[in-house]
Amino acid sequence: MPDWEGVRLHVVSGKGGTGKTTVAAALAMALAAEGRRTLLIEVEERQGIAELFGISALPYEERRIASVGAGALGRAAGAAVGPDRGRGREREGREREGEVFALAIDIEQALLEYLEMFYKLGRAGKALRKVGFIDFATTIAPGLRDVLLTGKACEAVRRKGPDGQRVYDAVVMDAPPTGRVSRFLNINTEVAGLARFGPIFTQSQAVMRVIQSPETAVHLVTLLEEMPVQETVDGVAELRAAGLPVGGVFVSMVRPPILDDAAILAADGDHREELALALADAGVGRRPGGTRKTVPAATRKLVEPLLAQGREHAARVLLEREQRADVQALKLPTYELPLLSGGVDLSGLYRLAAALKEEGAA
Repeated sequence: MPDWEGVRLHVVSGKGGTGKTTVAAALAMALAAEGRRTLLIEVEERQGIAELFGISALPYEERRIASVGAGALGRAAGAAVGPDRGRGREREGREREGEVFALAIDIEQALLEYLEMFYKLGRAGKALRKVGFIDFATTIAPGLRDVLLTGKACEAVRRKGPDGQRVYDAVVMDAPPTGRVSRFLNINTEVAGLARFGPIFTQSQAVMRVIQSPETAVHLVTLLEEMPVQETVDGVAELRAAGLPVGGVFVSMVRPPILDDAAILAADGDHREELALALADAGVGRRPGGTRKTVPAATRKLVEPLLAQGREHAARVLLEREQRADVQALKLPTYELPLLSGGVDLSGLYRLAAALKEEGAA
């Protein structure tokens, strides 16, 4: 059984540069396997999802961007797609396909939608946009902005279709960075200064019921580096202090060690002659007809750079072990995603989604 069975809203945060958007996308794809439907939401208006999937900028509407079959994970297969073709498509002779939808929230349009829903402003709401009221309102009342963003995600979690079934099996939110996510999600505090009754207050209460429920998990993304790990540790403490549901830790861009333990421990020693002889014995730098008893000058020139690289690699591995221990000390489900040497494209997302599914994250 997956670690997050029953969770319907996955909030993904992390320090900038840790790959949180990539992890959010891979998680949405993993959750969509086996015929499920997921919604991937972006709240920072960066169009990072569109860039990651190699598609045009997303409009303010839910758009199907990928299909996922359980067999596709691990094959680096699949392709970005166009408009919605219906839920859980089943190809002849194949397993039922899952679907990933995406939504890039436009804060202006979200506020207009909100004004129309609760205040029936209609054309008057559009007029407010023309005179700059939208920017004014979200600037002087940042809590309102957070209510709109989180409210849109929570509405998608609760939404049901004509058949009475949930429209989405899971919603994944690419949330603000770790340093802001607790305040972003804890909208009760933000809204307290705006309203103590009325539609805004009612909306915030409905949102908090979802966010603080067992249906929500706030995941943090990190690297095995000192600053991101420390920010993750601090972020977990802040989430717990705010009473928000802490999920798992996703360690991104993990590089496999090249040297074994013995080589790492020996990296600081003086191995110049030993390495030079080994290189010469392997034929590196030796001219045809040369003997194995002497080490050519060309070979010796390689020794120092190679030793320096070995020491640097050993130091990195030891540092990563320390950081991994700090992550494990949090006693949270932890998932490690490999560094993809060719960068992250759609096939790379399928590989990462397969890794998450194998590790039990979906």
